[in-house]
Amino acid sequence: MNKYVTRPLAALLMMLAAGSAQAAGVKVNISNDLKIQRDELVGLKVTDVYQRLGVAQGTPIVVLNKLGQQLDYQITHDSLLVFEATVRPCSNVTYTIETGTPQTMHAWTEGKMYPMRKDDIAWENDRGAYRVYGPALQRTGEKSYGIDIWTKNTPDLVVSDRYYKDYEGNVRGSEYDRDGNKAASRQTDLTTSFHLDHGNGLDCYSVGPTLGCGTPALMSKGKLVLPYCWAQYRILDNGPLRFSVYLKYRPTVIDGDTVVENRIISLDKGSNFNKMTVWYDGLKHPHDLAAGVVVHTSDVESVATGKEYVQYADPTDQPEAYNYQLYVGCLFPNGAQTKYLKMEKPQGDNAGHAIGIVKNLKDGEHYTYYFGSAWSKYDVRTQNEWQLRINETLEALHSPLQVTMQ
Repeated sequence: MNKYVTRPLAALLMMLAAGSAQAAGVKVNISNDLKIQRDELVGLKVTDVYQRLGVAQGTPIVVLNKLGQQLDYQITHDSLLVFEATVRPCSNVTYTIETGTPQTMHAWTEGKMYPMRKDDIAWENDRGAYRVYGPALQRTGEKSYGIDIWTKNTPDLVVSDRYYKDYEGNVRGSEYDRDGNKAASRQTDLTTSFHLDHGNGLDCYSVGPTLGCGTPALMSKGKLVLPYCWAQYRILDNGPLRFSVYLKYRPTVIDGDTVVENRIISLDKGSNFNKMTVWYDGLKHPHDLAAGVVVHTSDVESVATGKEYVQYADPTDQPEAYNYQLYVGCLFPNGAQTKYLKMEKPQGDNAGHAIGIVKNLKDGEHYTYYFGSAWSKYDVRTQNEWQLRINETLEALHSPLQVTMQ
């Protein structure tokens, strides 16, 4: 009789042992030391999460708030589990990570390369959109060097739709032009062009042969050596909460050194600012590095510089038609010398750049800064509000949320 009792008992003991090896859930405590509300992504090493849960890496997991609701999360290319934390001023909050079936994640960030638009790489989050220009554009000879901005006033992802509508409109418009129907061609442009606002934003930022918004450039004899278009790219993260892309540029000769620029750009849900990490291969001699924003002739007085930032209220490329402003800026929490650098020969509406300068960057040395924008028809109405956004973002960068697992 004992053998019939001991077998189920042994099985039960094995089940209990297995259950005790797997944690019921991991508590994640997040503390905010600042007197400002914080809503931003936090990251945990995904290997640490699975180790604390006591399950194999890749086991389905969920992130829960205090009410038991699932939160969107993402595992990034550098093996972080990221999710959005909401923490009141001088307060803390606890989230729970446990095994379970995750709900369908809502996409807040996205990016891709668009070959039908001369190899643009464009990306967006719920605040704004950006693009860099590719080899196909460089082959045309067009001088567009810097990072472009596309405005948005919706959290929805809209960039792909704009590209395809604009492309289809160009095809139809060309057919109308061949037929001599100028009125129909004009009407098609009015309803499809991404240079016009159809209800959720547009491309109204002028870049050309400048830094645009946030582009890095080495300096030679006090002048900017502007990069051209990307040569190679690799999308590292593509949502739902973070977009990241690696860009490599063609070799450039600067003061006798043949250098190759490398960038990693990332944009998180809820942020007005992209994170930029840049480094150069082939620097035999240290060079100064600059990053910043183009300043247009019609509104030079709207430039503001501080110890760790430059910012500007840009008038858009047709201020008399659009009647709104773009707010742009670069943040340098790791230090830089900020200044306004006037162009020796202004080009069209381009008068100069508001930049931060990093002295004596060495070969392979990584430097990180932030660049971004806001639109007066969305979440930042005035330049004073933009300055407040900059100040609080810098505070947050200097005092990151404290994240601990229990």
